[in-house]
Amino acid sequence: MWSDEENTTKLRSRPPLGSPSQRLVAFWDGGSFSRELPPGARLVIGRSEECDVRIPDESVSRRHAVVYGGPPPRIEDLESANGVHLGELRLDPNTPTVLLPGNVAELGAALIVVRAMEEPPARAARPPSEPPELDPGMRRVRQLVDVVAKTPIPVLVLGETGVGKGMVAEMVHRRSLRADGPFVRLNCAALAENLLESELFGHERGAFTGATQAKPGLLESAAGGSVLLDEVGDMPLSTQAKLLHALEHGEVLPVGGVRPRPIDVRFIAATNRDLQACAAAGTFRQDLYFRLNGVTITVPPLRERHAEIPGLARAFIREASIQLGRPATQLTDQAYQWLLEYAWPGNVRELRHLLVRATLFAPAGVIGVEHLAHETPAPPRKSGTSLRAQVRDLEAKRIVEALERHGYNQVETAKALRIARGTLRSRMKELGLLGARTKSRA
Repeated sequence: MWSDEENTTKLRSRPPLGSPSQRLVAFWDGGSFSRELPPGARLVIGRSEECDVRIPDESVSRRHAVVYGGPPPRIEDLESANGVHLGELRLDPNTPTVLLPGNVAELGAALIVVRAMEEPPARAARPPSEPPELDPGMRRVRQLVDVVAKTPIPVLVLGETGVGKGMVAEMVHRRSLRADGPFVRLNCAALAENLLESELFGHERGAFTGATQAKPGLLESAAGGSVLLDEVGDMPLSTQAKLLHALEHGEVLPVGGVRPRPIDVRFIAATNRDLQACAAAGTFRQDLYFRLNGVTITVPPLRERHAEIPGLARAFIREASIQLGRPATQLTDQAYQWLLEYAWPGNVRELRHLLVRATLFAPAGVIGVEHLAHETPAPPRKSGTSLRAQVRDLEAKRIVEALERHGYNQVETAKALRIARGTLRSRMKELGLLGARTKSRA
C-alpha cells in the first residue's frame, strides 16, 4: 500500500523528519510502549529481553525488526517469521523502508507507529473532553484509537455487554479521515436473517413480498463513512459469506439483484463473543474473522475501572437531572462506596440506567444507598470467592429471575434485560440455564 517511492514523494512536501519531538509507539494485546525516536537512533524490536523495544507476544519474533530515527524514519524486517506489513504490503527482509508518521506497521499482532509530537508528551495539554480520571486500561484504548483511526484498517472492538464498545467505535470514526462522512450502526442480533441481508446489501424491487421499490443497503448509504457491525458474532453464516465478499472486493450484490454495486466504507465490528472460539465451533467464518480483525481493541469491564466510576456517575446524574428538569442531584458518601463495591455485570450501561432511576427516586436531590438498591441486589462482599465467580453468580441470578417473571419467554426476557435474544441464549448456555425451564416443570 505504501511503497518507498510513494513515501519519498510525500516527504518532499513535509518538514524534515526524525526530530527529537518524534516518538516510537508500540501496541499489543495487553501492553504498550512509547519512546523518543531522535535522529540517527536504531531501535531493535522483538520478543527477546535483549531488544531495545521488547514486545512479549508470541506473534513477534525474538528479533523482529529495527526502526531507524532518520531522517526520514525507516523500518526494516529482520527476517522475522510473520514479517512486517505496511497496509497490504509485506516488506522485503533486510530492506529499510520509509515509515511516515501516522502510518502503521504490523509486526505479527503488534502495531508500530512513529508519532510526530508538536511538544513533549509530558507537557501536552489534556483534551477538554477527557475525564479528569481515566483508568490505565482505557488510556491504552484511547491511545490505540488515536493510532488506528487515520488508517483504513478494519477494527474489531471486543468487550462484555455494556462496556461502551459502540462509543469506542464512534471514537474511531470521529478521529478518522472519514469523520465528515456518515457513521452507520447495525445491530446484527436484532434483525431476522432475511431482514439483516436486505438492510446490509439492499434489495431490488420485487425481490421479496413487500419490496415495492428498490432500496440501497447500509453499506451503500454509508459511502465515504464508517459502518459499525454491532454484535457481529450473532450474524448468520449465510450473511457472513456475503459480508466477506463485500470486504474483499469492495462491492455488494443487493437481494434480488444481478449486478454488484461498489461500496466505499470503513468497517468496524463489535462483539462480546470470543470469535476465535466461534470459528473453531463452526458458527463464525474464520476467514471473515481474519478480515474484520485488522486491529483488535479490547474494552475493559467497568469492575476493572474503579477510578472512572465517580466521574461517570456525576456525568450520568447531571444528564438525568437535566432530562427530569431538576436541580443537580448529589450522591452520599455511602452511595459512592456502594457504587465502588458493586460488581457491575451490566457495565457502563447498567451504571447509567441505575443512576437515571436513582435520580428519579430521589426527589430531595440526594441519592442514598436506598435509592441505588431499589431494584438492584446489594453489592457482593469480599470473600474467598473470586470476583469472576461472584459476577457469574449474580448474572445467573438476574437471568433466572427475569425468566421466571416472564414465564421463560426468551423474547420478553431479552427485552426486560435489554439484550438481544441471541445474547440471552448465549448467556443461558454458558450459565447452564437452557434446561432450566424443563427442570422447573419436572
